[in-house]
Order: sequence, then C-alpha cells, then structure tokens
Amino acid sequence: MKPTPPLLSGAPLVGNALEFQKDRQGLFRRGLDTLGPVFSIRLANKPAAVLIGPEYHQTFFMETDKKLSMHKTYQFLTAMFGQVAFAAPPEVYNEQRPILHSPFKHEKMVNYIKVMQLEIQQWLDSLGEQGEFELTCAMNTLVQNVAAHALMGKAFRDQMGREFWDLYLVLGASLDPLMPPNLPLPKFMRRDRAKEKLRTMLRPILAERRLHPENYDDFLQDFVNARYKDGRPMEDETIISLILGLMFAGHETTSGQVSWTIIQLLQNPIYLGLVKQELAGCLPRGTAIDTGILASLDHVLWAVDETTRMHPSADMLIRLAEEDIEVGDYRIPKGWVVFVTAGTAQRLPEWFAGPDGYDPQRFAPGREEDRQHRFAIIGFGGGVHKCAGMNFANTEMTMITALLLQQFDLELATKDPGTNYGMGASRPEKTVIKYRRKGT
Repeated sequence: MKPTPPLLSGAPLVGNALEFQKDRQGLFRRGLDTLGPVFSIRLANKPAAVLIGPEYHQTFFMETDKKLSMHKTYQFLTAMFGQVAFAAPPEVYNEQRPILHSPFKHEKMVNYIKVMQLEIQQWLDSLGEQGEFELTCAMNTLVQNVAAHALMGKAFRDQMGREFWDLYLVLGASLDPLMPPNLPLPKFMRRDRAKEKLRTMLRPILAERRLHPENYDDFLQDFVNARYKDGRPMEDETIISLILGLMFAGHETTSGQVSWTIIQLLQNPIYLGLVKQELAGCLPRGTAIDTGILASLDHVLWAVDETTRMHPSADMLIRLAEEDIEVGDYRIPKGWVVFVTAGTAQRLPEWFAGPDGYDPQRFAPGREEDRQHRFAIIGFGGGVHKCAGMNFANTEMTMITALLLQQFDLELATKDPGTNYGMGASRPEKTVIKYRRKGT
C-alpha cells in the first residue's frame, strides 16, 4: 500500500489551520518547496492533501463526482445559497447544468456586451476631468452594477439600491471553509438573516416575471422560462438560489481580478505601451466596443489572462475523498480533504517561463504556455465543472480595462499593493489611482 503524502510541519493541536487562514498561498508554497508537489497539511483535526501541478490537477478534475466529491466540501456555500450548482449533490447539479449554462451561450453575449458598455461608460462619465479613486471599491461597485443589470435587468439594477448589496456583504463575511456552517456563531446567524431578506426581496420579482414573461429578456427570465429535461419548470426557490449564487460569483471574483489587471498594467509601462498602441488602432476615443472590436484586443485579453495566472480569484479548489485514491507515489485515504491551488501551481517554472514575472505575451501565438497542458491554468476551474461564466467575466474585464485606458491617463499612486486573501476571493489591498481625462 502506498504511503500517505508527507505532512507539512505545523503547530500543536491546530496544525496548519492558523497559517491557512492568514496566508494560505504562503503555506502551499512552503509545502511545495519543502516536500514536493504532493503533500499533506492538518487543519485542526482535519487531514488534507495538497496537489500542485497539471498532472495532479488532471486527477483532481477527472475524479470529481467519482472518487472525489465536490459538493460535500462546499457546505459553507450551500448554507449561503442552497443546493444549487456545484454546491448541490451531483444528481441535482446535473439536472440544473443545462439551465445554468444556457444564459452564457455565445449568442447571448451580444446583449451582455451592450449592458457592459452602458454600465462602464456611465461610471467613466461620473469621473471628473482629473482626480483620484480607490480602485478595489470602484471596481466592486461597477461589477455589481453590471451583474445586477445583466442578470436581473435594468429596472432591478436601478431600484434595488445599496440594501441589496449590503446584504451580500453580510453573506461574504460568513465565508469559512473550516468551520461547520451551521454552528450558532454570530456571523452565521447574520448570514441566515441576510439570506432570508434577499429571498424576500426577490420573490415578488419572480411572481411578476411569471405573469408577464414577454416584458423581459435577461438572465432571470431565461431561468423563469426554463424547463428541466422532463418538462418541469424550475422551482422559484431554486431560481432564487441560482440568482443569488451567480450574482455573488459574478462580482466577488471579477472585481478583484480586474483590479489586478489594471494595477499590473500600470506597473509595467512597456507592456502598457503595447496596449495603448492597440487601443489607438482598434478603439479610438468615441468608439464603442462590439464583438468585432473585442476580438481584436489581443494585448488587453492577454493582460487579463496573465492576471488570471498570477492573481487568480479562485486561488484554491476543494474536494473530499469518497474512497482511497492514488496520486503519484501516494495514497489519499477516504475522508481526507483534497486541495489544488492555482495561486501556486500557475507559477511553476517547469510550465511557465519566468513564472513570477509579468509577461502577457506568454499567451501569444507561438508561445501559448497555457496550452502545454489542459490543466496548466485552473483559475476558472477545470473539467466538466469549469466556470460557466468564464467568457462573461473575461469579456467584462477586457472591456473595463480597454474603455478606462481609452479615455483616461492613469497613475498608480499606491505603488505596490499587497493581496487581501481572506476566506473568499483574493483581491488587492486598498489601491489609489490618479486619473486625467484624455484631451484635457
């Protein structure tokens, strides 16, 4: 019988739990450097294996829903949203998947691009001729507005106001993959109250949608109109859970990554010059973005891809071993938690040249380092459960970056912002941007 992965040193009783909460990427890096690409950690009384590298990622994703369970490790998300998407058992998720993926089909993107253009331009027009803004806060609000408008329609985006998103902040503050999610802790009780308030706000909207479906054309109406394979309509409570989960994912992860995209461009003036040259040719001032222009913005898209590599919002993914599973030279016993970590694996020198350096052209034709292995880049997951909204998110990040640089000259006042990992999506710490509108 193969041995279990070597154990990374930790503190008495709690093991690696405190280090995991404070700096999980530092913990994973220490394990890789001292023990190799497969090792184990202990989170209090929970043993966990960490797998780093595309060949191990392949096992992780290919064994999901077989020897590895996904939904049992995301009970903290089930407590927030209910049994939907990957937080639901496989049989429930498989029933929902065609409906969940339908709003993200290619033909839908034309309308979403118009929504994104409208919301981004509205924010840009609200800026003065020159001044400062705090990037992470500005991007969070902008991405929230895009998510609300695209998913729920303009009327919802205009009417809901801050109360809706303030309740989301309460949900986000409850994220905790280590603690049982139903403990009588204050943050979990606040989560449950916020969840019920959000559901109460959405129920009359669904009732109106069912009475007058002809008046709407957006994500929400797609779900209202949807049918399972057996012809049943999707239940209202399931629709509400899907919407809450999608809106959370749609702003929680994207706002951090687009912030890093802008920061890294401003930190790298040579590549920023290539982006500005591309925008001058493809997107001169006064031009709106359409699908054709979007497809021509290679340097902007590569910048987005490089940020996904260097600063993935979903910097780790989790599974539970339902039975013993062999990975390389080791055996992961039944009942162990299993992690893969994009934040560490996407900086492996055997897969990425100069992995700690900013080099968006690694994605350009002729290099295409991301295509060396199907699971070299896992910032949006992998396999059949790869993020349904990946193209939506990449389009949104590309458009925000392009339109901001089309219309403004920017300076990074906070020269070297750190990373705030927390328990949810990672994002930059407070970052101040100085701006001047072009032509002034």
